[in-house]
Amino acid sequence: MPAVSAPETLARLRQEAEALLRPAERLSKNERLPSFKQFIRQNDDRLFQAHRAGASGLELVRERSLMMDVVIENLFLFAIREYEIQHGPLPVQTCVVALGGYGRAELCPFSDVDIMFLYPRDVKPGVLGPVQSSLTDEILYPLWDLGCKVGHSSRAINEAIEEAKANMQTKNSLLESRLVTGSEGLFQVFSQAYGNYCRSESPRQYIQARLRDLAERRNKYGNTVFLQEPEVKNGVGGLRDYHNILWMARIRLDVGTLSDLVDRQYLRQPEAEALHTAYDFLLRVRNELHFSNGRANDLLDIEKQPQVAWDLGYQQSDIFRRIEAFMRDYYRHAQTIYRLSGFLERRLAIASEDAPPPRFSFKALIAARRQVRQKHIEGFVLTGNTLAQENPKVFEEDPTRLLRVFRLAQQLNATLDFELTLLIRDSLHLITPEFLRDSRAIRSFLAILQEVGQVHPTLAQMHELGVLGKFIPEFDALTCLVQHEYYHRYTADIHTLNTINELDDVFGGEGEFAPRYRDELRATSSPWLLYLILLLHDIGKSLGIHDHQKVGAQMAEIVLTRLGIDLKTQETILFIIKHHLEMARFWQRFDVDDPDTADKFAQLVGDPENLRYLFVHTYCDARGTAVSLWNSYKNILHARLFTHTLEVLEGQEATRLKHRERKQMMLKDILAINHEGIAPEEIEAHFNLLPERYFIHCSPQEVYLHLRMVNQLLNNISQADSLGSLVPVIDWQDDPDQSLTVVNVVTWDRAGLFYKLAGAFTVSGVNILSTKAISRTDHIAIDTFYVSDPGGGPVQNKRSREIFTLAVQDALLHHKDFLPEIIEQARKHASQPYLREHDRLRAPIPPSIEVYNELSLNRTIIEVQANDQIGLLYQLTKAISDHGFDITFARISTERGVALDTFYIESLNPNEPNPAGQLIALRDRLNQIVSLDKLQAVV
Repeated sequence: MPAVSAPETLARLRQEAEALLRPAERLSKNERLPSFKQFIRQNDDRLFQAHRAGASGLELVRERSLMMDVVIENLFLFAIREYEIQHGPLPVQTCVVALGGYGRAELCPFSDVDIMFLYPRDVKPGVLGPVQSSLTDEILYPLWDLGCKVGHSSRAINEAIEEAKANMQTKNSLLESRLVTGSEGLFQVFSQAYGNYCRSESPRQYIQARLRDLAERRNKYGNTVFLQEPEVKNGVGGLRDYHNILWMARIRLDVGTLSDLVDRQYLRQPEAEALHTAYDFLLRVRNELHFSNGRANDLLDIEKQPQVAWDLGYQQSDIFRRIEAFMRDYYRHAQTIYRLSGFLERRLAIASEDAPPPRFSFKALIAARRQVRQKHIEGFVLTGNTLAQENPKVFEEDPTRLLRVFRLAQQLNATLDFELTLLIRDSLHLITPEFLRDSRAIRSFLAILQEVGQVHPTLAQMHELGVLGKFIPEFDALTCLVQHEYYHRYTADIHTLNTINELDDVFGGEGEFAPRYRDELRATSSPWLLYLILLLHDIGKSLGIHDHQKVGAQMAEIVLTRLGIDLKTQETILFIIKHHLEMARFWQRFDVDDPDTADKFAQLVGDPENLRYLFVHTYCDARGTAVSLWNSYKNILHARLFTHTLEVLEGQEATRLKHRERKQMMLKDILAINHEGIAPEEIEAHFNLLPERYFIHCSPQEVYLHLRMVNQLLNNISQADSLGSLVPVIDWQDDPDQSLTVVNVVTWDRAGLFYKLAGAFTVSGVNILSTKAISRTDHIAIDTFYVSDPGGGPVQNKRSREIFTLAVQDALLHHKDFLPEIIEQARKHASQPYLREHDRLRAPIPPSIEVYNELSLNRTIIEVQANDQIGLLYQLTKAISDHGFDITFARISTERGVALDTFYIESLNPNEPNPAGQLIALRDRLNQIVSLDKLQAVV
């Protein structure tokens, strides 16, 4: 859309309106409506075509505002004419005032149209009432009928000012007021009165309130620009950050444009141009979101990003490259707004406090300032807790100060002066290839990493000002890099910095989990080393997510050599980077209570030092992805794997002896208890009929519970008929510490037991988190399920427990097939729009099935990754049973709508003539199940 001045656009729109709307002036309000609809539709279509052709965001929203002005002008003329026909000449001046975004003349395609009907002071209600009624009937009702979302108020001048005093949102909205139509004189009186009010108010209170609001809003939206799904209007670095600096400038300086701020030397011209460009880009993105959604929607969610990118001109055929290119631009523009608005917020806040309170004399102020002692350090000046440069050539004199300044700020707990931050940005060209190998610069950088517990704020500011990426170019490639993984909330660079923030918290012992990790990290030879490992652990993602840990290790070796890290330390760092996903993979996929798992993991990590680094790294990495993804249950699995592996590494024979002693001690303690109805022989038989690993990982309380349940099952068998002997014994116990419920089921082992139990949980509406299954050699199965309510937490619904008990009996006694009930459940779920939206996968992933023999564990393992759906677990486990396999262990996990399940299986027929063919057939069936869409999969 070629640039056209506002007067030219307005003249054209008025010409169109004259031709289309004036012939309808003799018609009634409802009869005129089609003409207005046609006018709006024609102009919206033209604007949409211009947007698709590449029109700037600002041009489009301004022209749409002018179009709405013409609509309201004509409605206003009709309203006045109707009033005069019914009541005679208008008895009072009035006008229509645009507010907020419409007042800025920045009306996005589906944004609210905020207007105020303005009247003079002290008009009698009897005079004003008919006028208000006419304007409402002839303007508001037609606007609503035209599909506009209208925010409206009706105020006298004094009422508007009083409302602004009481309500910050109204005050901001009135700052952007603009006359649409009506009495120019009345609007001028209002503008003068409102300006006088604003100038009479102390700016300090307003600016403090704005800063509080900013902090709350940014906290709500993650305190980072680099969310995977940013909110274009209210998110960090969004449009509202830009608006906020202009509101503050209007109150503090009585100016309202970027050019004014340049003239007042609050901004430099290049920064103002960068802000303008960034703001225009975000407006264009917002316009696209409105057009593509057909409604006001400002969330740039993952599923929309490919199409939004394409429609905005990012038309790479590779969808991931397209999203990366688009989102990288988005993040850079949003970061520009966030960074520069932050600078201006600080400057305006400081400026609002420059004048001393009236009770202080000038002499007293000078004396007070002299009390603030200055300290000169390495070319910088520390005043209070603010660090500034001694002269503008401080970095040209010694470029290594570009790193030393951050080390000083870290040591002194000082804030970098605004002018110093600008000077740092202007001096980035001094970080040359030679600089990267300068021993003084390297020492400063490593010293920053060794200030344990205080590293993240320094690295984050280095990154924000561009120094970190210049000094570690391999890390710079992660900047604004979108991560195509469903569970990541942040770009690759911010994820890395988040992991470092988590490590700061570990050293500070903050949070329920941190102390354990701090203790283990302190047991290493160089605890600070994990900061360097975390900084480099994902640099391989710049070349793609596949095998990024191996690629990253190769890239990290170059960085470490450049930093002068010795070969022995490099070996440790590179090992952790290369294997940083392995520990989570082990406890997610393997049975951590199986001694073979610990043996295999011990072979991988090699020594306790590597294990401890990996233990803490995995924790920080997971929480740096999204804190909500880590919970007590995962922490327990993680800690168990660590503990068992450490035992193996520190002495296998001693560990085996300790386990045997534990089993004997447990037997002795249980025999010492008076067990009514349980003979000592039965207790000894329980200990002899179960493998040693059962006693390693079960507490005495759990063993005793299982013993009583087995006893009850045997008693039931002796007293019941043949059918009744199949009824299982079930026990429910809530575990609030882990926020789940533990369900133990003791029954006769049989083919398909697991899938029948899984089906019973599904029809009862209970989520399975994980399972443990073990069988005595006399074929009594002891299955333990860790379950939760669908919304999380222990199962509180008693009805769910009752349904499960009945369902288990139907399955085991009467071989009931749960598939029809599960289909019905899925259809009911699919018919509820809220649930469909809430549960939908935010970033769809390709389903996959892995079936393989893990020789080191002597296990056949199935790994499933698929979009979760009601009945998925039932279908998978039933297919495993139908193909002649039994499930000996299962770990069930769901992350953001994705099922990540692992099963250990063994053949029900050891003499199967073609075991490989049997596994291939099973894999094909499982692939068929996970490849179907949500509704088909359960049919």
